[in-house]
Amino acid sequence: MLEQLVLHDNGIPIYVQLRDQLAARIGRGLLKPGERLPTMREVAVALRIDLNTVQRAYAELERDGLLTLVRGRGTFVAEAPPARDHKPDTEALAAKVAAQAKALGIAPNDLIQALKALKARAS
Repeated sequence: MLEQLVLHDNGIPIYVQLRDQLAARIGRGLLKPGERLPTMREVAVALRIDLNTVQRAYAELERDGLLTLVRGRGTFVAEAPPARDHKPDTEALAAKVAAQAKALGIAPNDLIQALKALKARAS
């Protein structure tokens, strides 16, 4: 997995790039629930970045419910959350993603098509 992480010198903070790449791999199903991630130290050494940068990315993913930290055992992809009404969360996430897409110059329809393609691959 580490060899697939690519960091760019493009003005986007490294922890954000790392966080977003890991979240995307989880979203695409490339990292499965319960799968153990490399240690923060392993990531820092492999990518030649500061350990605090990796800790921040992992912490944000944990806060967002994508990762679970088990003291003494490691960091794992979180299991799917129990069913509940996700409408408020979905709308907030959609607004956040739409704003990010707009900032990158991605048209809303292109984003919709990408989400549909992602859904088709996951089915």
